[in-house]
Amino acid sequence: MELTPERLVALPDDGVLHAVYLVAGPETLRVLEGADSVRRRARAQGISEREVFDADGRDFEWSNLEASFNAPSLFSARRLVEVRLPTGKPGKDGIAAIIEFCDNPPPDVVLLITAGDWSKAHHGKWTEAVSRIGVLAVAWAIKPHELAGWVETRLRAKGLQADRAAVQVLVDRVEGNLLAAAQEIDKLVLLAGGTPLDAAQMQSLVADAARYDVFRLTDAMLGGQGPQVSRMLAGLRAEGDAVPGLLPMLVRELLRTAALARAQARGGNLASEMKSQGIWETRQAPFKRALLRHPNPARWDRFVAEASRIDRIAKGRGDGDAWVALERLLLAVAEARAVRLLVA
Repeated sequence: MELTPERLVALPDDGVLHAVYLVAGPETLRVLEGADSVRRRARAQGISEREVFDADGRDFEWSNLEASFNAPSLFSARRLVEVRLPTGKPGKDGIAAIIEFCDNPPPDVVLLITAGDWSKAHHGKWTEAVSRIGVLAVAWAIKPHELAGWVETRLRAKGLQADRAAVQVLVDRVEGNLLAAAQEIDKLVLLAGGTPLDAAQMQSLVADAARYDVFRLTDAMLGGQGPQVSRMLAGLRAEGDAVPGLLPMLVRELLRTAALARAQARGGNLASEMKSQGIWETRQAPFKRALLRHPNPARWDRFVAEASRIDRIAKGRGDGDAWVALERLLLAVAEARAVRLLVA
């Protein structure tokens, strides 16, 4: 069966413990909580023995996992076997091992597979086998328009009441960082004293936990979120980051988008080009929006050239303020009308 991570967490500890669970997705908090709920349920039902396998490379020997399935439990009647699969791709041998387990699950083993990287392309015969006898829970990234609902649901689950304005204050503060949101909500349980929260109270109780990192900055830039770009860049600067440290990741994304623009201009298969660039389905939306704003490959070449100029300024080999120039570049990418801010 397929469940959301939240529904998996809500299952009772004394309920059915399935033979296999696959909890995967790009939203780390949801994956962690879903997997933790399986571990909690296993402990509640007397499973104290746990084995962990890190299948994080091609050198992983799936035969070792198969041997573990067939080995007797040492300390309890049943045991939990965990497979950490960061890429979400078990490979030919892994697929065979998982399907064989699902076809004839050992009575004393509960298998928990966790994965971080995930898209619809990861689904296949092995995930179908898991769904057939166990639980598949995919933790898709929470979209910006879904975050308020997610926060409101979590507040209610913790016994807190907040009006819409208060919820929006928390949403604005955490900038899409679910882990920060969860931590703030746990803190509110202690600070709010069970009283309903309005915007002013929320403002005074929560910290500005926005995660100003270069990865979110590039997503905001490509996704066309101009105000967020300026806010994040100011946060990075306040935290002591330097322009030369931010540029490598930004330039990489500009170069990748330039390659996509060239493929699109010559009528190539954009989906195939994204895959060849290592841009999986869960990350494609910002790139697509950026290409709609700037379809001309020459525009992207200009952006890359401007990044090179900013790098020279930051290293003292050019005139100007590197932070001002960088903000203008990012806004030019985020908003087509802002291209005029760039040096001619």
